[in-house]
Amino acid sequence: PGIYTKLLEVDKVDLVIAPYSTNVTAPVMPLAKQRDLLLMGNFALDANARLRHDKYFNNQPWSSARDAAAPFLALCHELGARSIAVLPADAEFAQNIAGGIRKGLKEAGLQAVYDQNYPPNTVDFSSMLRAIRATGPDVVFVASYPSESAAIVRAVNEIGVGDSVKLFGGGMVGLQYSTLMESLGSMLNGVVNYNVWVPEKTMDFPGIRDFLIRYQAKAKDANVDPLGFYLPPFEYPIGQMLAQAVTETKSLEHKVLAKYIREHEMKTIVGGIRYGPTGEWSNPRIVYAQFQGIADKDLEQFRRAGKQIIVAPDAYRTGELKPFDRARN
Repeated sequence: PGIYTKLLEVDKVDLVIAPYSTNVTAPVMPLAKQRDLLLMGNFALDANARLRHDKYFNNQPWSSARDAAAPFLALCHELGARSIAVLPADAEFAQNIAGGIRKGLKEAGLQAVYDQNYPPNTVDFSSMLRAIRATGPDVVFVASYPSESAAIVRAVNEIGVGDSVKLFGGGMVGLQYSTLMESLGSMLNGVVNYNVWVPEKTMDFPGIRDFLIRYQAKAKDANVDPLGFYLPPFEYPIGQMLAQAVTETKSLEHKVLAKYIREHEMKTIVGGIRYGPTGEWSNPRIVYAQFQGIADKDLEQFRRAGKQIIVAPDAYRTGELKPFDRARN
């Protein structure tokens, strides 16, 4: 909050954008509400669920933890799963999305046979995976952060999770990043994970390809993610939405801009966006994609369709969901 106080009181900025992610956006929310600020959210899950600030607009393609979990639970049903292991980090985003899974278990006909939080920045998951394997779950849902996600994938490759597991993955942050995808390579095969944009035909929104061409041309010199599929296509629309609101209202007054954003469809490179009462997307569009046919040490393969197959929701599906073991062989 101190940084935002400086931006407002010393630098006298007109508009503010929240920092990336749930964990660091949450402390800014009380300041935004207290000062009645227009705040553009930035991949913060359920950050406004309790405060209900009416000038907050979050740019991420899901609206709540339940919405984020729903497509994954639908995949559990598709595979005839009856039991699940839940392994989340003890941190805000991971707990939120794991909470969405937990709340949907009864309706999905699933029994949690393992549900254990782990401390952030854990590096050794072998004992947890052995404990999960001993329970024989049909599904393993993981909610982790980049270094943990990589460690878990490597541990699964080394010791396995058992033949009973039909579906593995879910809420693993980092598996969308170019560096991790390239370094993990074939170890990713079979993993089903949330994503926001992949190069599949159902996500070919007007303007997105042109944006990525421009981004990728600059990415190497800027030493940033060379593909830029995960965050850049959603960071750019924050600017698009602010520009649209300012241009159409001819105002920088936060009340006026918030009213415009609330009442109009915002046109962006990730499609049209409308907002609901808590400042989340009215029509969530989180997708779950399965890594299939991934080779080692080949970043270029991820530029092509057919490597991250969208398996949920049905409106964006581009291929068959394969049981975990079959997709790995």
